[in-house]
Amino acid sequence: MDTPLVSVIVLNWNGKSLIEDCLNSLIKQIYKRTEIILVDNGSTDGSVELIKSKFRDRVKLIENEKNLGFSGGNNRGIRASRGDYILLLNNDAVADEKWIEELIKVVEKDNRIGMCASKVLSYENKDIIDNVGHLIYRDGLNRGKGRLEKDRGQYDNREEVFFPSGCAALYRKKMLDEIGLFDEDFFAYGDDTDIGIKGRLAGWRCIYVPSAVVYHRYSGSSSAYSKLKAFYVERNRVWIAIKYFPSKMLLVSPFYTFIRFLFQAYGALTRKGASGKFVEENSKIELLKILFSAYFAAIKGIGMMLKKRKKIRLLKKVSDAEIYRWFEQFGISAREIALKE
Repeated sequence: MDTPLVSVIVLNWNGKSLIEDCLNSLIKQIYKRTEIILVDNGSTDGSVELIKSKFRDRVKLIENEKNLGFSGGNNRGIRASRGDYILLLNNDAVADEKWIEELIKVVEKDNRIGMCASKVLSYENKDIIDNVGHLIYRDGLNRGKGRLEKDRGQYDNREEVFFPSGCAALYRKKMLDEIGLFDEDFFAYGDDTDIGIKGRLAGWRCIYVPSAVVYHRYSGSSSAYSKLKAFYVERNRVWIAIKYFPSKMLLVSPFYTFIRFLFQAYGALTRKGASGKFVEENSKIELLKILFSAYFAAIKGIGMMLKKRKKIRLLKKVSDAEIYRWFEQFGISAREIALKE
């Protein structure tokens, strides 16, 4: 059997201080049948000049005139790729030399696997977990599985996970040909949730590969608790619920959001969780402003998302009962998603 071609896409936006380590880790991969595609989202920090001077012969460079976001930028890379598999790697991440090899070993064994999640560890503290796949709350918000836990070997077994982090993900090209690419209306944050659920609705599996290791500087290319991130996270999780939740689950999802808000309000007051960190960097008033603006934007997009929901239902190969089972198997509590960092 021919060795499959792997297309690795690295999205960059003003990551001059990060990109060299990232690209060098890809060049040093044991698995050699690869193409590296770097998509630059309109950087102004000299990133492009650095890439042209140091990686001209090793990297295919795509330059966007403006920032197209995570979804638009990666879609340009995917459209330009030739591989049987698409790998995404954040510009603020560094891959272990066996990263690609370990992923390909697993995905080639089962043609039902459409996605693979990596073992993502903290770049600064390599015994701390960034994520080993993702979990989801019943209103569409997600959190990295294992985040900030000490790596004691508790996630050293290969297993099914809900979907991979876009920081270090493998997607089978055949799956993407079937379900389509990232939703460019999302721009950033929640894009990996969106495409992960869509793949699962179409009947594809996602496997976590613990031997495929990546080291990630969490939000190294953007602030972890920025206003922009808070806006996109909240708006996009509403759109995810509209696009994918069964009707009954969609109707009760505001109740779960209300419960989450109670915990997040407590977090803001006690400086715990993401809301607490956001308030430390900004203010409670700013948090409320962001939430209102996110909901206003989400409501404006409801009609567009309902049209997409109809199209997505045509891909659906699983029952609503199976979707409910996902939220049991891969679910997360309101307390955990609100109060953990």
